[in-house]
Amino acid sequence: MEKVISTNRKARHDFHIEDSFEAGIVLTGTEVKSVRNSRVNLKDSYAKVEGGELFLYNMHISQYEPGNRFNHEPMRVRKLLMRKAEIGRLAGKVKEKGFALIPLKIYMREGLVKIDLGLARGKKLYDKRRDIAERDRKREMERAVKDRAIKEKL
Repeated sequence: MEKVISTNRKARHDFHIEDSFEAGIVLTGTEVKSVRNSRVNLKDSYAKVEGGELFLYNMHISQYEPGNRFNHEPMRVRKLLMRKAEIGRLAGKVKEKGFALIPLKIYMREGLVKIDLGLARGKKLYDKRRDIAERDRKREMERAVKDRAIKEKL
């Protein structure tokens, strides 16, 4: 069973997601407790391959209130766990023009904290406008259908 803790809604707005990968994440005890309490912010975070290892930057995990002196640094760099071959494949794709590794969601599965990474290409401003216009059209269509159903009932 999978419990979604936090999603990065801005990622799908700012990027075209080409592919997604699952990775484990190395956390301290107080970080795990904060994650279980959904005290995580993925906004503006990204992953980077360095020296054959994968690291996550700018993910904010709030400090655990009862953690006293054993508490963690909220914005520290965290190591991600993937197989070496997958990391190598990701490193090759990220070197291509315009690709980045963006966390899409963080969740718990079988007691372990996992993160969904998306291989993403940045959107242009006109792409964002097109997505907003499409969303507005869908909303208007749903509203019209709902209004018509209400009128037919009367």
